Amino acid sequence: MTVSGIDRLHSQLSKLEDLFPGHLTEMVEGSIVMDPVGAFHGRTIQRLWSIVEGQLPPGWAVVSDVAFPFGDANEFCPDLAVIPAEAEAENRAAYPADLIELVAEVVSPESVRRDYELKPRWYASRGIASYLVLDPLQGHIVAMWNPGPDGYRGRDLIP
Repeated sequence: MTVSGIDRLHSQLSKLEDLFPGHLTEMVEGSIVMDPVGAFHGRTIQRLWSIVEGQLPPGWAVVSDVAFPFGDANEFCPDLAVIPAEAEAENRAAYPADLIELVAEVVSPESVRRDYELKPRWYASRGIASYLVLDPLQGHIVAMWNPGPDGYRGRDLIP
């Protein structure tokens, strides 16, 4: 899919978000998925953003609520992603997934399977170096690293 095709697809998904305020819209395995986003979810993302942004070397930037297509059947909008600052400066609604260096998702009751099973395989297959799953339901963070074609080979559970 070309970048202009990506923008068109995301434009269509964004219209759904406009119709359903307070929901995040993604395409997962060919299905459009809408999850409610609560205040705790947003605060968690803001706190993580502050921590990550304060530790980034020059040339990197944090983005949230933007689309990253992973083929024709998956368009993820990670809660937080680190991409090159040069790309972030373009202020796009969608970016190629290959730009991501670190990605983080905050688990909600509706997203458990996607965040723990589906997304790690896709993120790792694209060589995204680090994947963080912040899970307020379980009270821990799962840090994944060392991407391979079938998923991440390294994993730490942090209470």
